[in-house]
Amino acid sequence: MGEFVGAETDHKVGWIATSRPASPAGGLRRLDPHLVSLVAPASFEAEHYRTLRARLESRQEGKALQILAVTSAAVGDGKTTTAINLAGALAQAREARVLLVDADLRRPSVGLQLGLEDPRGAGLADAILDQERSIESVVLRRLPLNLAVLTAGRLPPAPYEVLKSPRLGALFDEARRHFDYIVVDTPPLIPVPDCRLIARWVDGLLMVVGAHRTPRKLVEEGLNLLDPAKVIGLVFNGDQRPYSGYYGYYHAYGSRPGRPRRGARAAARDTAG
Repeated sequence: MGEFVGAETDHKVGWIATSRPASPAGGLRRLDPHLVSLVAPASFEAEHYRTLRARLESRQEGKALQILAVTSAAVGDGKTTTAINLAGALAQAREARVLLVDADLRRPSVGLQLGLEDPRGAGLADAILDQERSIESVVLRRLPLNLAVLTAGRLPPAPYEVLKSPRLGALFDEARRHFDYIVVDTPPLIPVPDCRLIARWVDGLLMVVGAHRTPRKLVEEGLNLLDPAKVIGLVFNGDQRPYSGYYGYYHAYGSRPGRPRRGARAAARDTAG
């Protein structure tokens, strides 16, 4: 299942696991079983998230990817599960300091999937609205996981206005000083404009596409809403192939050797079929 395939190009192509359930490990039974990087880190499914991690760590462009946002065109494509599993894969390095941020201030679900006692306690929204709060004052540690979590917090009545605040950028700058990697789960692109506000402060974006579910038109529309320079790849979630089980496909976004760089529509047409 999921071995690396595809010709070598200046933008790598590879397979990664997404949301196949695994048997929960001891002490983590409250976690969603789809979070294979956390409940079954030694599993074959989790190995493919480490493949995605390796792709991110070995990028040759020279620009660090310290803050990475995960989004999707529509609701239900698996972006939150992908974000958590990627953060879990990064946190498997014992020396790594990894922060997972739930920046969906409308329908947050990171805390629920992680089985936190109070997923609606003080979080990102509270830190944006109260400048006296530091990142460290609202970050949670999910023991026994090597992972820090910043939940969405108490949901504000006007999420767009909260995320529009320059305070969000200041919090991300603070997070950069305390963490090696920050993985941000954002709202979907098409229903609300929130992700475009968050994208100003991140180094790169991954777009999750529900295989055989997300219409190609929505993929194209979503890509056209983003800065192409920041979109580093697409993750196909839930793709079924012979002898593979349930896994996804990662495609780095951009041009191919010997061909001019193309816009979002052409890239989506190549990968969303």
